[in-house]
Amino acid sequence: MVWFWLCLGIALLAIEVSTTQLMSIWFAIGACIVSMLKAIFPSLGIAWQVLIFVVLSVALLVATRPLVKRLLSRRGEQHATNLELTIGKEALVVEEINNILGKGAVKINGLIWSARSADDSEIPVDTIVIFKEISGNKAIVEKKGE
Repeated sequence: MVWFWLCLGIALLAIEVSTTQLMSIWFAIGACIVSMLKAIFPSLGIAWQVLIFVVLSVALLVATRPLVKRLLSRRGEQHATNLELTIGKEALVVEEINNILGKGAVKINGLIWSARSADDSEIPVDTIVIFKEISGNKAIVEKKGE
């Protein structure tokens, strides 16, 4: 039975790794602890093993899941990236923007971006444009004042 509980714990851990719900990890821990208890106390009956597994797993789930979820949600908060902070800012066209020919580049914050016009218009070099959005690896821009 030691191997059964250990294999169950490993299987539950594998399920946890493939999901993001933080549900089976508590049962995996419970199964591993029952496996250790069975190794230490070989005469531990199956009814006691199941009871310990259920009580321990549910206790771990109830006691720690809310805390872990809160910690993970704090760590997963969305923060604006440098790219997102450029949206709405001015940029300088350094290569004529022509959507039909698939060419164009702008300079913003010292970086050169491939660019496309938001309205498919051609935009000449040295024009000031507004950085509207990011599409893939291209800046979508429009002439300032439009």
